[in-house]
Amino acid sequence: MTQLAESGVDALRAALEGPVLIPGEDGYDGARRLWNSEHERRPAVITRVRSEADVQAAVRYAVAEGLEIAVRGGAHNMAGLSSVDGGLMIDLSLLNHVSVDAAARRARAGGGALLGDLDRATQEHGLAVPAGVVSHTGVGGLTLGGGMGLLTRMHGLSIDNLESVRIVTADGQALRAAADENPDLFWAVRGGGGNFGVVTEFEFRLHEVGPIVHYGLAFWGQERGAELLRAAREVIPALPREVNAMIACLNAPPAPFVPDEHQFKLGYALIVVGFGSAEQHAEAMEQVRQLVPPLFEFATPMPYAAVQQLLDEPNAWGMYHYEKGTYLEQLSDEAIAVITEQMPRKTSPLSVSMLYHLDQAYLETADDATAFSGQRTERYAMFIIATTPQLETLDAERSWTRMFWSALQPYTIGIGSYVNGMADLDTERLRAAYGSKYGRLVELKRKYDPANVFHRNQNIKP
Repeated sequence: MTQLAESGVDALRAALEGPVLIPGEDGYDGARRLWNSEHERRPAVITRVRSEADVQAAVRYAVAEGLEIAVRGGAHNMAGLSSVDGGLMIDLSLLNHVSVDAAARRARAGGGALLGDLDRATQEHGLAVPAGVVSHTGVGGLTLGGGMGLLTRMHGLSIDNLESVRIVTADGQALRAAADENPDLFWAVRGGGGNFGVVTEFEFRLHEVGPIVHYGLAFWGQERGAELLRAAREVIPALPREVNAMIACLNAPPAPFVPDEHQFKLGYALIVVGFGSAEQHAEAMEQVRQLVPPLFEFATPMPYAAVQQLLDEPNAWGMYHYEKGTYLEQLSDEAIAVITEQMPRKTSPLSVSMLYHLDQAYLETADDATAFSGQRTERYAMFIIATTPQLETLDAERSWTRMFWSALQPYTIGIGSYVNGMADLDTERLRAAYGSKYGRLVELKRKYDPANVFHRNQNIKP
């Protein structure tokens, strides 16, 4: 820590309700830990904020002391940007309240809330907001990039259901941004990531969901991958709006519902979740089964909150990760050939590729209504994710991910991708992701953060 920071840390402690930690103090190492174990950062100061006023004081202190700022919500940032060496980390994890107004169908979530916190609070009332599929992900990082998951087909992205935010900007001001107040800032935070400030509270619209939904998983061996993917491109777009299906290219897990002889086998799965009737879900599963008989399948009614936790363990803390994402206009024969050729080349059984088909409610928000890094046309969002339990094997998996992504490029919608699926800091890809929105984002960055105080993100430079 710099002398300047040391001289003022007592004053910072006095200004904050939440604790302030420096290296060597109890709690410091736990607070600096990140989900992706590849990244070992040592901030000079960690502020564990408890209020919006704490965030304001932390931002002002860091700017005055010339300290680089990192913002930690769920700490899931793939590139480790939610911490910083020698700077100041604003740790939002204590700012994790969720309150629900069931009559108005609104929820307010603190900037440090996790998806599991949001799901638990809203499901008490049979309500939910579209969000991601790993419950220990932070609401903030997911939402600011867009937020897609199992409910996207019915109700759009997380940002499509955002009513307002409370945000602390680079000058330490606390603002409300919504359609009726600071609407330009509200446009920018819906997809522009953490470039414009620290969001201390999100207000979401809610929808009736569950509490029991219908879950199904069917699995095919790698030798039938191309056949399954060709069938999926016909079945998935034709499913009722109340049924969503994700394609997963993975090794079968060692789960009780997986026959012993198929555990760890490389193959392809369809995860089919129905939010309507049991009959509707059963019909969707039958369509898949009739086209290409699976090696095994599993289907059961399940609480929505439990479905949202099914991928928690494969994405547990303590692993090493890398990711590249892209958009496919369609699952063409050429793209399928690349997928089935590249999947067997991975070396870690934990590495996966996931495809979300984006249609229905995703298309019902105008492309220019938000800063989201993807046009509102029917498409597949594809994520190639390297995961390994040892740092020594990460380089091989990272190389596989990059090779896979490069081989797909002739069949994708340009080099741009969903910003939440970008682990590399690549200005060219970032510009391509935002397309015609990039210029407007630069103008708003100049207005709200001209000194680029918030740059530990997929950065839009002023």
